[in-house]
Order: sequence, then C-alpha cells, then structure tokens
Amino acid sequence: MPRPSLSSAGAWGEGMRSGFMILAVLMGGLILGTGCTGTGHRGASWSVTGDGYLDVSCPAPATVNEHILEKNASLTLSEVSFYNIDEEVYGLLAAPENPRGAVILAPGAGVTKEREKERVVDYAMAGCAALVLDLRGNRGETRGRPFDPELEFMAFDMGAWPGTYKTACDLSAARGIIARSWKVPVYSMGASNGGRSAAIAAAADPGFAGYIGVSTSGFGLAGNRYSAENVSRFLLSIDPDHAIGRIAPRAVWIFHSRMDPIIPFEKGEALFSHAREPKEFIVFNGTHGENEEVDRRVIGICTSP
Repeated sequence: MPRPSLSSAGAWGEGMRSGFMILAVLMGGLILGTGCTGTGHRGASWSVTGDGYLDVSCPAPATVNEHILEKNASLTLSEVSFYNIDEEVYGLLAAPENPRGAVILAPGAGVTKEREKERVVDYAMAGCAALVLDLRGNRGETRGRPFDPELEFMAFDMGAWPGTYKTACDLSAARGIIARSWKVPVYSMGASNGGRSAAIAAAADPGFAGYIGVSTSGFGLAGNRYSAENVSRFLLSIDPDHAIGRIAPRAVWIFHSRMDPIIPFEKGEALFSHAREPKEFIVFNGTHGENEEVDRRVIGICTSP
C-alpha cells in the first residue's frame, strides 16, 4: 500500500496542509468499521459522535511523580510525570502557592518542555499556574510517533487509540492534576501544532474553562469532502476547524500575526470563524508562536476574576 506523502515543512510539522491523503488509505483496501469507541489504561476512553466530535474520559492519574527543581516564596518549579494510556507523560509545572488560574500548555512541533521553562515561570510569577507537556512524538521525553494519518486511521477503525486522541487525553489528564490541587479555571493552550492539540482537547473535555490558540489553524473541514462515513468522522474528529465550535459557551481566544511565515494569517482567521461566542481574535506584533505581547494577554486571561 502506498503511504501518504507529506512534506515536513508544509504539512504535519508546523504548516500542515489540509489535504489529509486518506484517499490513499481507502485505495489500499482497509475495511471500514464503526470506529466509534475505544478504551485505555485505568478507565481512559474515547468516543466519536455521529457528526465527528471527539469525547474523551481521562481521569487524573492516581500517581504523579514530582521532582522539585526550585522552590521559593514566589513559586515552585517541578518536573512531573504520570502514566497515561500506554506511556509515561512528562511535563514541567510552575505554580505559585495560590494561583488565580492555570493553563495546560501544548508546545509547537519540536518544542520541548525545557524550551518553555522561562515562559511557565513567568506565568507562575504573575499568579497563573502553568503545566507544559512534552507531547507524544515531539522529540521530548514523552515517547510516541509523529503524526501518521494512515496509522491513526487504522487505530480509529479498530477502536484503538489514534495518536491525536492520546495527546488530547494527556492534556485532559493534566487538567485533572491541576484541578485536584487548586479550585481554579484551567485553560487549554497551545501554539502552532500544539494549538491544534489544545483545541481538540478543549472541545473533547468540558472541564477546560476555555481555549487559547496561538499561531495555529485547522484543516479546512476536509472530512466533509469524503463520502465514506468512517473516514469523514475520523477526519472531522481531529480537525480544530470542526472541534472549536463545540467549545462554547466556554471562551475562545485566537492569537495570530499578519507576518506569520508558517501558518498564514487567513488560516487563523478561518479557525476563529468556526468558533462560537464568546470569542476574541487578537492580532499581535510578531511572527510565529508566543512572544511577550501574547504572554501578557494570556496572563491577563488566566488571572482575571
């Protein structure tokens, strides 16, 4: 069977074309089943509705390993890890003693938790607890495959866990860790490719207080172009353009720069157009990904009453 051919620069890395290439999978002769539910370790499970919306049930892990890196009067910075579904998931948590809010941060392609250390510390210093994860297949400590549409669809078709669903579950379980420690709003946040994961997680887990996407986009509702129901439902279930409309009445904030060289500005506008109120589109001065301007606004969102 020919495998989908996707360039790393313009496709499943940071740019990600919206042409999913699932047609190659169908031509390869996969048998289509219902693909509607899946289960995982310690009660974690997923389901996809008839109209292509992903739901996940991912309880906070019973055990969280924590190694304190720094502790002072202002914050505690820790390396954390927890087992979810089939892998140990690693993160970096910075938190003040009494945060006013929290974010679960999904970084962009190839960005590890260590590269986000300064950011999460700054958030914590301002009163916002921040937990950044090493996403699966993203070159950090958390093991996993980079996105492969053929393998993901095969897993979906068998009722197993596609990688995109696992990542959504990791973010949801991380939200549960924060919620167990502090009774504050927890926002799903991500930049670029991580923004896509964060959007899927926010839509799939109603426990998130809202969604913050930076320099990100969806896939143009490509699933609507396929007549095979299972293919259409799968593609819609991993498409932020589809998922984002389900986040309401929780708030959505989309940040995008007109000078973004990786994900065009109009792609960010398109993602925003699919969100429902309350929502806000913020044009920032920069290129691609978070900067000080974005961080100030995010801290304001996280720490507002």
